[in-house]
Amino acid sequence: MNNRTGIGYDIHRFVKGRKLVLGGIAIPHPKGLDGHSDADVVLHAISDALLGAAGKGDIGEHFSNTDKLYKDISSLTLLGRVYDLVSQEGYQVGNVDVVIQAEEPNLKIYKPRMRAAIAKALRIDESFVNIKATTNEGLGAIGQGQGIAAFAVVSLTK
Repeated sequence: MNNRTGIGYDIHRFVKGRKLVLGGIAIPHPKGLDGHSDADVVLHAISDALLGAAGKGDIGEHFSNTDKLYKDISSLTLLGRVYDLVSQEGYQVGNVDVVIQAEEPNLKIYKPRMRAAIAKALRIDESFVNIKATTNEGLGAIGQGQGIAAFAVVSLTK
């Protein structure tokens, strides 16, 4: 058996006039995240973790933030394409573990829907997706409410 592990990270600042999308779902909030795509830091971190585990670089190498083709694209679509790249190499996703850093909004009630969206995109059971949310206790840019960050770890099996 060939087991591999990857880690991913992403961060985006808040801006007015955009929808907040995290873990593939829209979350009611007065601000969204600034980015070329929908700026879903959760799915971007997972995508980078998958690519890293498979030795396939990072999300920016596959989906440039200067390419108009990816302007405002759903990160669920990008995650599906990353899954295809990884599965074409013979890998299956073992599990996904995510930490979201955000002072606001409180994400507790949204985590089950995020898990379901991620599991569906990766064609795995929801029990193999875990999402944790934490604040930065007022420290740094995240702690001052300027944006949201996410870390992800994934395991792949060949």
